[in-house]
Amino acid sequence: MDYKNAGVDIEAGYQSVELMKKYVKETMRPEVLGGIGGFSGAFSMEAIKNMEKPTLVSGTDGVGTKIKLAFLMDKHDTVGIDCVAMCVNDIACAGGEPLFFLDYIACGKNEPTKIATIVKGVAEGCKQCGAALIGGETAEHPGLMPEDEYDLAGFAVGVVDEKDLITGADLKAGDVLIGIASSGVHSNGFSLIRKVFDMTRESLDTYYDELGKTLGEALIEPTIIYVKALKSIKDNGIRIKACSHITGGGFYENVPRMLHDGVHAVIKKDSYEVPAIFKLLQEKGGIEEHMMYNTYNMGIGMIVAVDSADADRTMEAVRAAGETCYVVGEIKDGDQGVTIC
Repeated sequence: MDYKNAGVDIEAGYQSVELMKKYVKETMRPEVLGGIGGFSGAFSMEAIKNMEKPTLVSGTDGVGTKIKLAFLMDKHDTVGIDCVAMCVNDIACAGGEPLFFLDYIACGKNEPTKIATIVKGVAEGCKQCGAALIGGETAEHPGLMPEDEYDLAGFAVGVVDEKDLITGADLKAGDVLIGIASSGVHSNGFSLIRKVFDMTRESLDTYYDELGKTLGEALIEPTIIYVKALKSIKDNGIRIKACSHITGGGFYENVPRMLHDGVHAVIKKDSYEVPAIFKLLQEKGGIEEHMMYNTYNMGIGMIVAVDSADADRTMEAVRAAGETCYVVGEIKDGDQGVTIC
């Protein structure tokens, strides 16, 4: 008896590391110290010492049950982008610049090519936000997970000067809410999606005219990473007063998180066109509108609050970063919360 016969293939692990190295190298920053494959990742803080009060911000998350879609479609090169996005978008919400990222892959059986493809997606997400992929772990769990399945999670660290932290503390009535478009459902609400649609290859390969693509292609579209858009706003000298990443819990859970007592967010449903995937989901599932806004991003992945005088420049900055945006509402005096009307 040996470890391989017990279900853990050490040689496959070595092969996975070799295959993924080329993707990891593409994410390197000058601050990264040491090579790939050590027991820990080292990152120099030399570059941030000129900040008045450098403050570390962190985020950790996974892809959730969207991973089941990757299994069904046998498409594993985009879920890594989702994983990075779910972590670094939260860091960006605080005004932080992502510095480095680590991933964790748990699998029933280590298939080196598949693992390397997953990491390729993680590396792509890191490149999109400027973070270095400085470490990770692939854990083989025979008997605990089916051989053809895996789970993916990650952890990111960023930095911001304390004076630039986005806290929402100075929000006031009259401030404008600008929504930055999502690419679709992102990485939330897939447990409900899997109840609405038949999760078969035939169903996922079905083409919908209103989507302009197959159902599977629409659902697996990776989460947008908003780091560059928020940096573009900052680089144009605009103060983001508050920021909300619209993830699980939709508008009703996430928007209030950026508000302080005494201010209320009002969001206009007709301020932008809700993407077809959400309309199809609501229709097929018979889902009430409130539940849709309480579960999904409904086409808006990030909301920033700025002074009304900065609204036009903010939108220009977002568009310059390649993203689509809309004025979706405003801040009013009132109880902490959100009204969607």
